[in-house]
Amino acid sequence: MRDLILLSGIRIPAAIGVTPEERGLPRLVEIDLELELDLREAGRTDDVSHTVDYAAVFASVEKVTGSGEHRLVEALATRIADTLLANFPIQACTVTLHKPTPIAGSLDRAGVKLRRERR
Repeated sequence: MRDLILLSGIRIPAAIGVTPEERGLPRLVEIDLELELDLREAGRTDDVSHTVDYAAVFASVEKVTGSGEHRLVEALATRIADTLLANFPIQACTVTLHKPTPIAGSLDRAGVKLRRERR
């Protein structure tokens, strides 16, 4: 199976950074999601119950991202992936997460792209 739902350009404030000073100034992180599930029945029936509710996915990502502090983009991306796999009928997900301007003046953004699948 390789059907994907693509949710791109999600921007959510996060307290993220290695230092306490950095975490004390929440900034928008940029998130793209690829959710893998069989979309044949949704395509055949045009019925939302056979797919994933985008608003519910966004709310879950917003809750994970906005709760607490995160030191590493790797950790936040992993938390997002684990939450999506636990709460939605997806087989796998790919999370791409960027933190804009991680080093002032010398780097536009840093990020990770990770894929996790249901075990």
